[in-house]
Amino acid sequence: MPKRFVIALIKHETNTFSPIETPLERFGHGHGPSFGRDARAAFEGSATPMAAYIDLARREGAEIVTPVAAESWPSAAASRATFETLVRPLEDALRAGCDAVFLDLHGAMVVEDCDDAEGEILRRVRAIAPRAPLAVTFDYHTNLSPETVRLADVITGYKTYPHVDMYESGLLAGSILIDAMAGRVKPVLTSGALPVVPSIMRHAPEDGPSGEILAIARAAEASGRVLAATLLPAFAHADTRYTALSVVVVGDAKRPGGEADAVAVKDQMLAVARARHREYAYVPTLLAEDVARARALGSDRRDGPVLLIDHCDNCGSGGTQDVMAVTEEILRQGLDDVAIAPIRDPLAVRKMIAAGVGNNVSLALGGATDMPSIGLAGRPLSISGRVRTITDGEIVFRGPMYTGLKSHLGPTAVLDTGRAQIVITSLHHEPFDLVILRHCGIEPTRKRFIMLKSRIHYRAGFKPIAADIVECQGAGVTSADLSTYRYARLPRPSFPFDPL
Repeated sequence: MPKRFVIALIKHETNTFSPIETPLERFGHGHGPSFGRDARAAFEGSATPMAAYIDLARREGAEIVTPVAAESWPSAAASRATFETLVRPLEDALRAGCDAVFLDLHGAMVVEDCDDAEGEILRRVRAIAPRAPLAVTFDYHTNLSPETVRLADVITGYKTYPHVDMYESGLLAGSILIDAMAGRVKPVLTSGALPVVPSIMRHAPEDGPSGEILAIARAAEASGRVLAATLLPAFAHADTRYTALSVVVVGDAKRPGGEADAVAVKDQMLAVARARHREYAYVPTLLAEDVARARALGSDRRDGPVLLIDHCDNCGSGGTQDVMAVTEEILRQGLDDVAIAPIRDPLAVRKMIAAGVGNNVSLALGGATDMPSIGLAGRPLSISGRVRTITDGEIVFRGPMYTGLKSHLGPTAVLDTGRAQIVITSLHHEPFDLVILRHCGIEPTRKRFIMLKSRIHYRAGFKPIAADIVECQGAGVTSADLSTYRYARLPRPSFPFDPL
């Protein structure tokens, strides 16, 4: 009989400071979660860990069971009812029997009554299948609990930011587990953490200590000293007991010295993080100066657009995507030939659809969401222009991130003010792929300026075409300045709030 592999995806990066609710339908990026064969169809062939697990299972001739695939844009904690709806199909699949479990999880999911949702998922897996081999792939922005490490057999995580190695991370975790089932290796996990909360704008390998730490991990894997080595710089916007930089290493206890090597690699990675921890702190800037610098850079530029990054209001970290501060400053300073993407305002989209393509419309754009956790009220921007384009917002990513995966912006419209073309969507979506602009008739390579509501993921699609990049200190619940937030559950002392 073929082996029975249970493969599931449950992912949510929870911003506990976000005012954006997380109902069940938010999973599936607005279309709700997928179950059974629909779950497999939604992710098979995509650049994701779940797709890698499916490919490995097919290679092994295993029966493939995909009880659930559910991924949401970051937002506030999900309800217990929503969480149960996502987890119970996984439990039902396990009760029907399994030979191995492969999970594609996030690592920073919070439920209203649990700040370690992944730990609870693993506990419930173990309650039904205590001896089933279990592999887990985590997002780079994971808040890792000791219980999660105790319950898993294999843990890997992304080594890139933007996350362009999701498939490879799943392939590594799944391959180790399959090798363990065949007796070729004997995985053993070791982990450690530092009381450091890195600002996400300092996470990318090229921006701070992470590059050096990841080089150690890659070298250790390539040499065969360890089976996998993972840096997890944490998700700073989840206020939990486990919010801290961590490292997890998979050693091979079947190889002489394998366990000791895993511990040594883990300690080496953490030593670099400790020595360079101050580089994980973010230094705020002034918005007017940021936009003025971008304007100067683009004054006579012809070799690509200048990118203005509105990183404090990124839905990819739980932002409302309707804070208008950076857009307002761009218009105030008179930047010309600008594409702005995307502002989420479903009411504005409906008004533009009613007006029709080619007609003029006046809007109170954005600013519909208050952010009480940081004391910020929503403030719309009065703006007028011509309706340039209307689309259904159905897109397919061209890569290198999430290549081949379908996604949804909801009904979308472009407002042309003369100086700026503003992409306005009905659903949240981070602009990490050029398709965000191209699907509605804007060619990004021909613009002088592009403003993106993103943090780092924009680098996947937009950095290759950019002449210059300017990070703009706007406002919102994804501010890189961690002093913006009032933490209640974060262990203290923790850097940058306290000395390390």
